[in-house]
Amino acid sequence: MMSGEKRKIMIFGATGYLGTYMAKASVSLGHPTYAFVRPIKSHDLQPSKLQLLKEFESLGITIFQGELDEHDKLVDALRQVDIVIVTLGMPSYLEQLKIIIAMKEAGNIKRFIPSEFGNEVDRISPLPPFKAICDKKKQVRRAAEKSGIPYTFISANSFGAYFVNILLRPFDEKLHKATIYGTGETKFVCNYEKDVAEYTLKVATDPRTENCIVIYRLPRNIITQLDLISSWEKKTGRAMEKTFISEEEIIKLSQSSSFQNAAVSSIAYSIFIKGEQMNYELKQDDLDVGKLYPDHKYTSVDELLDIFMVNPPKSGISVYE
Repeated sequence: MMSGEKRKIMIFGATGYLGTYMAKASVSLGHPTYAFVRPIKSHDLQPSKLQLLKEFESLGITIFQGELDEHDKLVDALRQVDIVIVTLGMPSYLEQLKIIIAMKEAGNIKRFIPSEFGNEVDRISPLPPFKAICDKKKQVRRAAEKSGIPYTFISANSFGAYFVNILLRPFDEKLHKATIYGTGETKFVCNYEKDVAEYTLKVATDPRTENCIVIYRLPRNIITQLDLISSWEKKTGRAMEKTFISEEEIIKLSQSSSFQNAAVSSIAYSIFIKGEQMNYELKQDDLDVGKLYPDHKYTSVDELLDIFMVNPPKSGISVYE
């Protein structure tokens, strides 16, 4: 597989949060793009999802409809592509095991990118709710390694637009408050989803990244919560009232009966208290995405805030689709 070569790319989870960025990035880079989606039933789908599918079709994306349990249909679809990128959300990580089995039978997949894109799961020690998520991702990693299918694992750290929404709530112009997890001084990596998708498409077609881990630590996107809030205050001219949530409080919140609330709190603990996106050195065989593609112009955190200034979202963002 030649670097930059146009490949037939199948995206699972293409109508979800990151998947939409991924599908559009694939098309923009000129790859024949395919999406495997659940059977389309107009009366069950939200109007926004129907509109997105129509947009995909207008972009030339080929849509396969099926369930991951429909093994033969899945194998037939996979035999038409070269590369598989999965962006399934939190409840569905282990569904990827069905995709791996189907890819092995298809026998033609040149690269598998499983649904990760967050913290480097093999090097963190998370609280129980986040540990349950990471354990599923590790299970998929080990299955990918045993499958014999060329793979790449991607640690893209924090999604920029998502975390800007959580930390700054730019969709509410009347709100002058910010919640800070811990002291606010821990460094984390805040990468714009559009860049995460564009880099991932480069990684997926690059022979240098086969059977490797690629870390997305872009220098201008390494920031602290306090720096992020300060930048926003300067851009908006509004001082924000800061509420600090202590380490002890975050641990307590991670024990919530609501799994989603517990998961969010335990992820915040990993990122903002333990600093697990920046507290390890890259190993000799790790790949740094910025060094792999030094000419790619990515969006800095400062530039991302400018985007939010010009076009603030109408509501919060959820990645749990």
